[in-house]
Amino acid sequence: MSRYRKPGWFTRHIFNGIVALATHLGISVWGSRVLRVKGRKSGNWHSTPVNLLTLDGSLYLVSPRGETQWVRNLRALGSGELGLGRSKKPFRAIEIQNESKPPILRAYLLRWKVEVGIFFAGVSATSPEEEFQRIAPEHPVFRILQ
Repeated sequence: MSRYRKPGWFTRHIFNGIVALATHLGISVWGSRVLRVKGRKSGNWHSTPVNLLTLDGSLYLVSPRGETQWVRNLRALGSGELGLGRSKKPFRAIEIQNESKPPILRAYLLRWKVEVGIFFAGVSATSPEEEFQRIAPEHPVFRILQ
């Protein structure tokens, strides 16, 4: 089971807002999208900026912060929307098992290390496979099916 790593003040109040605003305006910041998922209890839509990874023709959502609310909601419902500008595309998602995560986590770190590297317990894109297996349970990953 992964744990949640709460974002700091700068991320919550400045960085996420800038990325979300740019994405809402239709400007993708290194693959950013606005993820919309219905709350598993309330049924209300919740939005958060995410990095959408493309790897070998498939799309993935990785949670660098662990077991976030969007992860719990996506697990419960299995679907959501990804937005860029005015475009909102519904999707279904399947969670990736830990043993299949290492190449996805490696690609994610290659792309967004500066932004999220601190959440990967000292593992870098060049770390050995065993290190990715070690951290895999801490980072939920979903394959997007459109």
